[in-house]
This record gives sequence, C-alpha cells and structure tokens, in this order.
Amino acid sequence: LQNMKMVPVPEKSYGTFFEGDCYIILHTKRTSRGSAIDLHYWIGKDSSQDEQGAAAMYVTQLDNALRGNPVQHREVQGHESETFQSYFRNGIIFKKGGVASGFKHVETNMYNIKRLLHVKGKKHVSATEVALSWDSFNKGDVFLLDLGKVLIQWNGPSCSIAEKTRGLALARSIRDSERGGRAQIGIIDNEKDSPDLMQIMKMVLGERRGELRDAIPDTKADELQKANVRLYHVYEKENDLVVQEIATRPLTQDLLQHEDCYILDQGGFKIYVWRGKSSSLEEKKAAFTRAVGFIQAKGYPSSTNIEVINDGAESAMFKQLFQKWTEKDETQGLGKVYTTGKIAKVEQVKFDTTQLHARPELAAEQRMVDDASGEIEVWRIEDLQMQPVNPKTYGQFYGGDCYLVLYTYLRSGRPHYVLYMWQGRHASVDEITACALNAIELDKKYGDEAVQVRVTMGKEPAHFLAIFKGKLIIYEGGTSRAQKSIPEAGIRLFQVKGTDEMNTKATEVPVRASSLNSNDVFLLATSQVCYLWCGKGCSGDEREMAKVVADIISKRDKHTILEGQEPAEFWEALGGKAPYASEKRFQEQSAHYQPRLFECSNQTGRFIMTEVVGFCQEDLDEDDVMLLDTWEEIFLWIGKASNTYERNEAIASAKEYLKTHPAGRDLATPIILVKQGYEPLNFTGWFNAWDPYKW
Repeated sequence: LQNMKMVPVPEKSYGTFFEGDCYIILHTKRTSRGSAIDLHYWIGKDSSQDEQGAAAMYVTQLDNALRGNPVQHREVQGHESETFQSYFRNGIIFKKGGVASGFKHVETNMYNIKRLLHVKGKKHVSATEVALSWDSFNKGDVFLLDLGKVLIQWNGPSCSIAEKTRGLALARSIRDSERGGRAQIGIIDNEKDSPDLMQIMKMVLGERRGELRDAIPDTKADELQKANVRLYHVYEKENDLVVQEIATRPLTQDLLQHEDCYILDQGGFKIYVWRGKSSSLEEKKAAFTRAVGFIQAKGYPSSTNIEVINDGAESAMFKQLFQKWTEKDETQGLGKVYTTGKIAKVEQVKFDTTQLHARPELAAEQRMVDDASGEIEVWRIEDLQMQPVNPKTYGQFYGGDCYLVLYTYLRSGRPHYVLYMWQGRHASVDEITACALNAIELDKKYGDEAVQVRVTMGKEPAHFLAIFKGKLIIYEGGTSRAQKSIPEAGIRLFQVKGTDEMNTKATEVPVRASSLNSNDVFLLATSQVCYLWCGKGCSGDEREMAKVVADIISKRDKHTILEGQEPAEFWEALGGKAPYASEKRFQEQSAHYQPRLFECSNQTGRFIMTEVVGFCQEDLDEDDVMLLDTWEEIFLWIGKASNTYERNEAIASAKEYLKTHPAGRDLATPIILVKQGYEPLNFTGWFNAWDPYKW
C-alpha cells in the first residue's frame, strides 16, 4: 500500500517485504472443484495503524468483488501462517524501512548494498535484516552478509543440514532475482577453514569480542495447545460485543447457524471467523475488527494469526477441525451439481493392478503397494519369541495372539519388504511389546529397508486383505497355538465382506441375530451344518467369496439361505430372532480430505508439528521425521540422518497426533513407518512427480 492505495509489486520482488509497509496478496489455485482463492493482508512491524486499517478494508472489498469465495487471512510479520509461507518456496526477506521513508522498490546500485540478514527456519525460511554487528549473530542460525557483488553465508556451528541448504537456496535466489545472477556466493561452514571470507567479514563488522550467543529455541505452539478448540458465538447487544462460548472439541458442523457469525479459537494459535450466509452485512464487515478485539480480550499476542471464512467456501484447514464435514451440492466443471456429501454407497470398484507402476497416484488412492503377488511369511509371538506359522493356515488370525507378516515383492528387479505387525484385541501387553521388538530385529535382518505397518485387529488395510487372496479370517478370541487353551465354541458366526480375492475378509461376530446385516453374507457354523446366509444387499461375487471362506471355516455340509427364507433351526442357533441392520450401507469417505504433511519435532519433550502446505518431495529432508496424514492411514517418513530420539519416538508421536487431532480421530488408524530411499508406491503416489533417484 502506498499513500493508502494499492500498487502492484513487480514479480521479481515477490517474497521481499518492507517492514514499514502493508501488503495484500491474492493467491489462486486450480482445484478439482474450480479454484481456491486466498487473500492475505500482511502487516509490517513498523507499519502505521492507518495503513493496517486500509489493508483490512481493501481485503473486504476484494472479497465482495470475488463474491465471498476467498478465504481471508491477517498476517503479522514474523508470525506468518503456513499457507502464506508456502507461496515463497525460497524464503521471505524482511527489509528495513518502507515506501514512505524514501526506499522505493528500485534497482539499488549493486556497489553500495551492505546488509546482514538473519535466516531462520527449516521448512519455512524467513530472513530479517538485522544490525551490522557481531552482536546480531548466534550459534544456531544461518546469517547472510550481503555486500552486493558478494554474498557470504555464515553457518552457525549448531545449524542442521536442512537449515544450511535452505540458507543457500535463499542466497541463490537473491543472486538470481535481485542481482541478475551477477554476484558471488561464499560459504563459511567452519570459520577456521575460510580465512579469506572471515577477513571480509571482519572488515565489515570489525573484530569479534567475546563469545557468540547460544542458539535461540523456536517458540512454537505444540499439538496439545492446537487441539484445544473452542467455538464462540459473537453478536452485538445494545452496542456491546457479546462473545459466548458454545462448544469445545469435538466440534460438529451443525453448530454453525447460517444467520450468525462465529469465532473458532484454536488454542490461541490461530483464530478463525466464520461468517454465515444470512448474517448481516454489518456483521460480515466487522469480522476482522472482532477477531482483533477477541485477541485483545483473551490477552493473546497481537501477532496471532486470523483467518476469515465464508459459509460454503471453507478452507481445508478449517474443515479438519470438525468431527466430520459434509459438502453441500458440490459443483464440478460446468456447473453440474453432484450432491455427494461425505456419504456415498460404497461400490467395490475393480481396479487394474497392472496400472500401479505407471500411475503411482492410483497406488496411493487404492492404498496398494503392488498387485499382492509377492511372497508371504507369517510368525506368531509365543513366549515373547517368533514362532513360524504353518503355511496351510496362512490368513487365519486369532484375537488372543500377535503376528508378524513379512511380505516380499520385486520392484525394478530388487526385493522390497513390508512388515505387518498384527495385534490381537485380547493379546497381552507383553505380547504386543514383544511383537514390536521382534519387528525391529526382523527389519534389521533385511537391512532396515522394510516398511513397518502397525495393524490393529479389525482395521486391516487394503493391501493386507489382498495378500491373503480372499482367505483372511479373523477369530474373535483364542489362539492358534498347539495347546488349545480354550475349547472351540460350538456355534460361530462370521461376517464376510468382499467381492474378489483382493478385498475379502471374514470376521467373527457375536452369535446373535442382531449381528446380521442385509448388505453382507454371514456364515453360521454349528456342529452339524454351515449356513451361508445371504443378505438382500449382497451381490453374486460376494456369495462366491463367502463359499471359499466357508470351506476353510467348516468341514460340515453347506446350506445357502436367502434373507427372509430362513428355516427355524437357523434362528434357534442364533438364540432367537431380533432386529438387525438392514438399510443400505453408507461409508464415511476420505475423498474430501486433503493429505497433509508435517515435520515432527520432539526434542524438547514437547510434541511440535509444522505443516508444509502444498508439499513436494523436496520437503523431505534427511534429518527429518515427517508425518503424512491421508486420513485412512498415517505414514511416518524417517530420514537417514534423523536423530535417534525422534526416530524412537515416531510411533508415539503418531499416536499423540491422532489423540490430539481436533476431529476426534480413530486411534486404530494404521500407522506406517517408511524409511528414506525405500518408499512404497502407496506413499510416493501422494507426491506430485516423485523422483526415485533423488537420494
């Protein structure tokens, strides 16, 4: 903003901000549902109140001009949102001064530039101009001494590889965009090894007296704080603003009434204002003012991030704070309306596994590593040791046991491994622990290359079903050990789901009529006979798969019966008739869920996650532990150089993430451990243009 007017910034200066100014950023991204628009106004730390007010006003006007589709953000220097930072991949530079103080965005003469930039951050880089003095330095960050024709990058002794790499990317981008490529970059990684560059630094900064300051730890909101979501109703009563708390987590979508405006406070880390479709124009206009008032009333720092959201155009970040979110009348393409919502009848779609390699995004969506034609080995945990399971019984899992399943498949000529840890619902704590420890040992035997998948009984992932070729049977209790600890139940009932050998599993359910469901086939095995009960909603394919399972479960005669034509003996075996589920099955789908990538850090004993918006493979650094959340599963990516503490804490971090997730997530969601360089297709498929040779 210049003299209270909006003036376009030349493209080559994108990412450079004067601390004395305010800026407006409009970001548009094509999506499958049209386009997503974000509007940000950015406040420099030395900008005037008038300019800040004008910026907010312009954003409101732009929002009106764009028919209330944009998500609006208020950004304060040094506290920018993850979305804002994702636009400037090489980093953001804060310059002293502003348009008012006579610094124009003009080509500065290369010979009289002299500034020191303090570079911070690993995933999101920002560089702030600081005083030209050794006092500005510390041991933990990167500093750039910019002398126009020469840029010297000084790396603090306790910098990580990623911070040094990001610092260099920023130096190169200054050289290329501001100096037209005509500047030299020198790097000081260890002062003793660079006497010539140190000489130049001393000429500019003088001799250094005393010790350098220690690294400054980043203050960031931890996950526990972010999980504390509260919803407030905001309205005016006799000229006073009334803020009334209505709910805490888990929040549901029906709390938002179209006539009103609400403030959602995410643990003071971020404030959202939701504006109902039918709320008054006055209310809509006052959104930012109210949010700022709310921040003051709560005693939060004035730099707190604010996002203003319109009814019907909510951001992904906002939606995932709710337990479930249903879209109304989604328009696609040329205005055809699809009322999909989050609920849809699940048609089992046959997909062609031969396409997986050509289209890794398919592997990700179908959650398949390969076509399941590899080799399987299964062990049971017995007396805390691994006991091989008889291959004849592969696919049969008992709820009193824990199992390790090693799956080996070839990809471009060399073996890859997936190690499943299946935990029975009734297994002892010791066995579950032993299962995890044995998995680590087994993984070591295969050169630490295995992808480890923690499977909770009843939550088996798609690929796990596929490798057992339609013969996966899950017994509620008991054990498959030689000495039977309990006699076999006389009557057992199994629910069979699946249409082919890639997606079928049979699960034991309580022997009573209320367990039945019209959508599926059930097997009722008694000592005399085995009934195949076919619900009205099941298909011919499902019946065929049930026959395969029936032959494994029971050696008795098979009787097929259709729903509604049951003989009296059938109900007797179930202990009498009772109501059961008979409406068409609906399933929550994760189709609306945008996958999200986070950097996990656990060093300080506080669990902190930094989200990388619009992520790509470049965001995986070797010293990281990263978490990729695709809703149906959680991947942990372990970098080669990540520290042991974070690596050992990774699974605990993932559980903590599910526990503190505002949407109230299922704690049995599969957690998949992936090592750098051995990423399976169902992981790489979530990344655009994955390069398998990058490392």
